[in-house]
Amino acid sequence: MDAARPDTRYERGLKNLAAIDGAAGERVIDALADVAPDFARLLIEFPFGDIYDRPGLDLRSREIATVAALAALGNARPQLEVHLHAALNVGVSREELIEILMQMAVYAGFPAALNGLFAAKAVFAERDAVAAGRAP
Repeated sequence: MDAARPDTRYERGLKNLAAIDGAAGERVIDALADVAPDFARLLIEFPFGDIYDRPGLDLRSREIATVAALAALGNARPQLEVHLHAALNVGVSREELIEILMQMAVYAGFPAALNGLFAAKAVFAERDAVAAGRAP
């Protein structure tokens, strides 16, 4: 096994979660601790320990796909906001995110695109507030 690669799915998942979602991912896991700790562990192990750790796509490409999928669902705004932050964390620009969300109008409809754009607006405002030293 690669010495730089954590040994367990859980360890790999924690490493990837921290790199991708940062504090937003930790908040999701923490929020599950008292109600469904086993689900929190699965959430760390499967998507972040297994899927995000696979070769073939870099984290930036994975987040683009995730943002598009969550926007297309049209009913996953909290998860979309977490992954909009994550996409920005791994190098996707605001302009690219807007284009991705506008693209969803073609395949998921205008309501899904609008919901995604409003989620992006909220995420951008939150990040701007933090950057300006104002807690959201």
